[in-house]
Amino acid sequence: MSMAQPLAVETHGLTKRFGAKTALEDCGIEVPAGRVSALMGPNGAGKTTLLRMLCGLARPSEGEAAVLGRRPDPDDSAFLADIGFLAQDIPLYRRMTAAGHIALGGRLNARWDADAARERMGALGIALDRPVATLSGGQRTQLALALTLAKKPRLLLLDEPMAALDPLARHQFLTALTEAVADGDLTVLMSSHLVHDLERVSDHLILLDSSRVRLAGDIDDILAQHRVLMGPRRDTTAIERDHTVVKATHTARQSTLLVRLNGPLHDPRWEVAEPDLEELILAYMGHTGRPAPLATTGEAR
Repeated sequence: MSMAQPLAVETHGLTKRFGAKTALEDCGIEVPAGRVSALMGPNGAGKTTLLRMLCGLARPSEGEAAVLGRRPDPDDSAFLADIGFLAQDIPLYRRMTAAGHIALGGRLNARWDADAARERMGALGIALDRPVATLSGGQRTQLALALTLAKKPRLLLLDEPMAALDPLARHQFLTALTEAVADGDLTVLMSSHLVHDLERVSDHLILLDSSRVRLAGDIDDILAQHRVLMGPRRDTTAIERDHTVVKATHTARQSTLLVRLNGPLHDPRWEVAEPDLEELILAYMGHTGRPAPLATTGEAR
């Protein structure tokens, strides 16, 4: 990566505690500007907590974050103007129409693009004069996305926006998101459990598990540093000495390993294959140890 590439998000030691419970611990990530970053992990991993701290809705217990070069501050109007945050519960006024939401947004945001919001609704066939309560779940999500984009943010934070959408609605949502990224200077950090959908639009990954970062970096780089090894069942001590074994599966005759490479593979008896992204994510989420996270994109520059 070029040394000159700016970062949209950078955190160091970011930690959030709620009493005795630690929701996020020692989080260090870097998200380059202009990228679509998939934020993944099981329920309770700290994804929502991280997004809320990045947009200024929650303050860290320890550590620091820089978002578009600023410390997240809910009282900083310049910071808020650059951030679009779409919460999982899709906060809309149920009795208000889509047109009413668009008009309200124009009174609350300095660089509001009402025409773009109307055009997005029209392209999807969503009536502007219907109360939000009468819209389907997919239509409400599309309206929320259109409103968030009409703000013309530089960073879009999306918390499980596709959780309640059917496959067609997810496809339409991702298409609209892809078009928005292509049209402007926009960085996206989106949490989801839907690996295949995120893989379509994302080129960067952050994986949280047990409140910690397990993987962070460009998806292509992460995949390139891992291999699936298959061969007759054998002792794996030599592999574990030279590489990090993320997951090992053994049958009576065969061993299958997912390893993070720390150098070349010297044993020709292994059949080597590349993992897919879902396989890799599930392996890390099921790993009981704590291998050091991969270098973030910033560390690899």
